[in-house]
Amino acid sequence: MRPLIDLAYRMRRRLMALVGWRTRGVKVMAVDADGALLLVRHRYGRSDLWMLPGGGIDRGEAPMAAAVRELREETGCVLRDAAPAGTFEARAEGRRDTVYLFRGTTAGPPQVDGVELAEARFFPADALPEAISPATRRRIEEWRGMRAADGRW
Repeated sequence: MRPLIDLAYRMRRRLMALVGWRTRGVKVMAVDADGALLLVRHRYGRSDLWMLPGGGIDRGEAPMAAAVRELREETGCVLRDAAPAGTFEARAEGRRDTVYLFRGTTAGPPQVDGVELAEARFFPADALPEAISPATRRRIEEWRGMRAADGRW
């Protein structure tokens, strides 16, 4: 199953870059009661890197509703006290993306479906994994007051 998911992921990314498709997505910085941050590893793309959970915004869907839905779909966690944390532009792989970042709290252990996600875990801010995507690292550094937001994902 994983080879098919990887192939579909790569083909979709190339097609979107070819036609210059503009996408809108969300990412979520969800923390538990102890302040630990929820990170995920996907089964496709850069499956070696930890990232913030998130995904695409459905047609007619508000970004905050997408953030709540994506966190629930990917991890089974419910986003509470959700608040916008920024809007970012990305131009990776020839595409134009708008990424809406939300912060909030959640409780309970994450559950992965084994299809889209390989792993989901809470990490204390002072014990983050080494293999974090560059964009996720920038968001964490902004969250911790170590850098100013520059608008690029």
